[in-house]
Amino acid sequence: MRAGHGFALAVPPPELWAGALSLLLIHGESGCPHSALNAARILDRLCDATDLDDATRALCERASNRLSEAKGVAATPQFRSQES
Repeated sequence: MRAGHGFALAVPPPELWAGALSLLLIHGESGCPHSALNAARILDRLCDATDLDDATRALCERASNRLSEAKGVAATPQFRSQES
């Protein structure tokens, strides 16, 4: 179990996966540091799941680390309007 979490999830609820994906997409489009931080927190919770395979756990940990490192970086939108 990771520090700061009082329990481990047996099987992560689909809402956690959906929340992490939503925040990742928002961060990817807007560079929002709050979305990155919250996505990293959810990914950390997902890593605590006892029923998660090792490859998925490692993937979630790497993504969480990248998002946590990037949270202080200024937002750089990835998508631009075609009207410009």
